[in-house]
Amino acid sequence: MKDMPSETVLPPAPRDYAGVNWEGLKTLYLREIMRFWKVGTQTLAAPVVTALLYMLVFVVAAQGSRPIHGLPYGTFVAPGLVMMQILNNAFANSSSSLLQAKMNGLMGDFLTPPLTAAEHVAAFGLGAATRGILVGAVTLLAVMPFAKLGLANIAAVLFYGVGAALILGFLGIMVGLWAEKFDQMAVMTNFVIMPMTFLSGTFYLVERLPEPFRTFSHFNPFFYLIDGFRYGFTGHAEGSLAVGVALTSTLVVVTGWICLWMFRTGYKIKT
Repeated sequence: MKDMPSETVLPPAPRDYAGVNWEGLKTLYLREIMRFWKVGTQTLAAPVVTALLYMLVFVVAAQGSRPIHGLPYGTFVAPGLVMMQILNNAFANSSSSLLQAKMNGLMGDFLTPPLTAAEHVAAFGLGAATRGILVGAVTLLAVMPFAKLGLANIAAVLFYGVGAALILGFLGIMVGLWAEKFDQMAVMTNFVIMPMTFLSGTFYLVERLPEPFRTFSHFNPFFYLIDGFRYGFTGHAEGSLAVGVALTSTLVVVTGWICLWMFRTGYKIKT
């Protein structure tokens, strides 16, 4: 009786002393980068044009109005427009990537490689954050000639910019795994993300709102993201910077942990 051929055992994925599959993590991250880079006109040019149109409409409409915190209106509104592009693009990247994979039956391509839940979350989250930060940087360069922005605190700009990109990237992962069709993702975008962005003081001072809207705005996390980001350029903040730092840090940890739980439990991934 001939011996049965022994089963081929594949070697484990290379990991360092910390148990991280850096090669797999890098590959999935680069996959996310290349996915939006292939449609650069849509991901880079379109947001810049949108931001410039906002600048044109609002700045022209506000001509002759009194300065805000001693700043021209264009200088006040520009950081909010940049942050708005960071938020929208970070969310769109991770949510659309996962939902498209689910709709096309390609989730197995993510689950087959020897990647842990934490490595999946890191790759998708960092990929989304990269897109948000890149679009924000390009938008900033585009509005600079019209806004005359300075730089009061570069640490605040980096902290709130990166923090916002990570939060919305993680939120996009959550929505991408939860949603079963594009209509559900559109509901989150149109009825949650966009209203929270526009009602967070992007184009106006929250302190000028009547009650109870003024108080309600201070419960909007996007208000602290935009306010802190604007502070980094102008040196003026409406809300508490300490609250903004604590809230941003907490949201990064909480949203990242929820994403980790969803991948570990296979929430709507294996169904």
